Amino acid sequence: MTKSLYGLKQASRQWFDKLSTFLISDNYVQSKFDHSLFIKKTSTDFTALLVYVDDIVLTRNSMSEITHIKTLLHHQFQIKDLGELKYFLEFEVARSKKGIHLCQRKYALDILEETGMLGSKPCSTPFLSNTNFLYKTENYLDNPSAYRRLIRKLFYLTNTRSDLCFTVNLLSQFMQEPTKHHYQALQHILRYVKFSPSEGLFFAADSDIQIKGFSDSDWVTCPNTRRSTSGYCTFLGSFLVSWKSKKQSTISRSSTEAKFHALAATVNEI
Repeated sequence: MTKSLYGLKQASRQWFDKLSTFLISDNYVQSKFDHSLFIKKTSTDFTALLVYVDDIVLTRNSMSEITHIKTLLHHQFQIKDLGELKYFLEFEVARSKKGIHLCQRKYALDILEETGMLGSKPCSTPFLSNTNFLYKTENYLDNPSAYRRLIRKLFYLTNTRSDLCFTVNLLSQFMQEPTKHHYQALQHILRYVKFSPSEGLFFAADSDIQIKGFSDSDWVTCPNTRRSTSGYCTFLGSFLVSWKSKKQSTISRSSTEAKFHALAATVNEI
């Protein structure tokens, strides 16, 4: 009897094992940083293949290898070619001669509709100037699950929205016992998302490949822990490729020490 693989607990693992073995046999190298990424390089060509469950994204500087690997995959697994990448895991991809624009517009609008903020008045900044009210221990939410669910959704939105990174990171530190003040701050973020739902990343076609990094930090702005928050961003040429906002693990004795912690994190990322 032939038993279907679908429905078994080992299904996804067995499928990925079979796919990765097949790709490695065709001289693809599995990334050690991201095991779902496979790369094939020659002296003149470069191919990248990204896998998510049974969806595959292919990119290359030459169409010959893409045609080759698609033919092999079709014969081995009977795949369906969906054409140029336009939508993948809530990411929208728009191409032009100038470059590629990556955003999560539909995902952002879905969040606004789900929270009833689609008709709200937009605002032009993602962060409130005064954050002292975030540390008040009063007016706790009766049901914090909605707050936590919204934080998780906004974290996924920061994959293309670096402008939300600091604020979402700050509000995520209150997920254990959120108050009405924290939820109002979340609503402020949603009003900012309403202001520019199509905001995202642009990868220029004619940019150089010089790596640049920028870092900064505040100093003991958290009254509870007295720890500082680091922030950095790195660019490949003119486009942004990575960014992070995170509370430092130790207490800095001066603003200079806090900035050195942020700089060390930036250098490590580069």
